[in-house]
Formats: sequence, structure tokens, C-alpha cells
Amino acid sequence: MATYAIGDIQGCYPALDRLLEKVAFDPLKDRLWVVGDLVNRGPQSLQVLRLLRDLGGAATIVLGNHDLYLLMVAAGYSRREDDDTLHQVFEADDRDCLLLWLARQPLMHVEGDYVLVHAGLLPQWTVARAQALADEVSAVLTGPDSKAFLLELAGNQPERWSEDLKGWDRLRVVVNAMTRMRFCSADGRMALRAKGAPDKAPPGTMPWFMVPDRYNRTHTIVCGHWSALGFYRVPGLIALDSGAVWGGKLTAVRLEDGAAIQVPG
Repeated sequence: MATYAIGDIQGCYPALDRLLEKVAFDPLKDRLWVVGDLVNRGPQSLQVLRLLRDLGGAATIVLGNHDLYLLMVAAGYSRREDDDTLHQVFEADDRDCLLLWLARQPLMHVEGDYVLVHAGLLPQWTVARAQALADEVSAVLTGPDSKAFLLELAGNQPERWSEDLKGWDRLRVVVNAMTRMRFCSADGRMALRAKGAPDKAPPGTMPWFMVPDRYNRTHTIVCGHWSALGFYRVPGLIALDSGAVWGGKLTAVRLEDGAAIQVPG
């Protein structure tokens, strides 16, 4: 049995298929951990969704910002991006089943010493606190207020977490941290507009995983989201977005022994 953590797929079905073939993935005994951003930008989001859904319990998936964007558009969000590639999903006969399955995926998964999350965790959150907050979001995404929440999700405010936050602001901060954050200040103020390389941090901020004494250093965080960072591995962090959709590579790491496997994007 092996567990393969895999980076952002973003609709690149051929690369995903090649990677699974390269590792001889067997859903009867192996497991796949996917860091989110299953869809968008690449041309075959529909095939990716179907494949991962059909893996059932062999696949552990967390939501990324592009996955939430798909759910937002399905809920009626009108500011669609000119370059999104989601039309096949919306035209599919099994569209509603796929969207329901996607909405049931969590923001965060904890197992042993590992945390699987799309972007990162704020330095003020312990792993247990982050899990509780992720569960709050999941409860809304799968509940009667899901559409209202998705239509209020867009935006960069508030910039930092506070235990006093309530309503959509509270949930938006959690989602932004776990699916969009790259840089933040030592006190957790997120610079959500910044998308560049790690050495291009806005003044007063740094890559979130470099904040000294962040409370979640107790676990190894497996994440993606940051193609300018690329495949990056240091103690306590495995970052897997190696830009498959931009002509880079699709990367997997076998968690049992740390072996890295890549295929062209």
C-alpha cells in the first residue's frame, strides 16, 4: 500500500492519467491525496472530476480556490473569468452529481503527522483549531445556506483572522487562508493579491510557512496552489504545485518514503 500526494491538476487529465500509470496506482490498495484545484485552466476538468469521484475512498481530496470557483459559478456567481474552462462540466449530464460530490469535499484533512490543505494555514491556528474551522465551512457548503455562502465568498476582506468574526466574514477568512494565501505577516494579515515568487513578498509579509513559531509546525503540511514556488520540500512542508497547467510538471510524493514522481504537464 502506498499513499501518493499529488499537486494541482487543474483539468490536465492526460498528465494525471500518465502519473497514475507511472506509479502503477492500484485503487484497491493505494491511496491518492489531492491538494485541490482539480479543475479550470486546463481543458479536461470534466474527465478529472469523474475519475477522482469514481475512485471513491481511494482518493482523499481537499478543495482549492478553482474548485470553489466552479461551485460559485454553479450557484449563480456572475463575474466569470474570461479564461475559465468549465463549460464541459456545466454541459455534462452528470453535472449535478459532480457538483454535489465536489461540495462534500473538505477544506482540510489531517492524518497522523500530515495535514492536507490547498494553500496553507494561518500562523495563529493550531492544527486542531484549523480543523474545527474547516469543519464550519464544510457544514455550510453541504447545508441549506450553501448558495448564499458561495455568492458571498468572493473578496479579500477581512485580511486577518479574529475569534470575534461572525457570519460570512468569518467563513471567508477561513476559506481565503486555506485556499488562496501565499504571503502573510507574522500576526496573520494576508496579502491575497500577491502571486509572485517567494522572494517577492509584499512589505511586512513573508511566505506563510516561514512565519517563526507558527502554531501548526507540529505537522507536515502538504499543499499546492503556488506554481511560482514549484515543488518545494523542507522539514514540515511538502509543496506540490509544479505548474502542470502552465507547461510545467505534475508532481506526486509517496508519503511512506518521500519518493518524488513527476510527469510533463
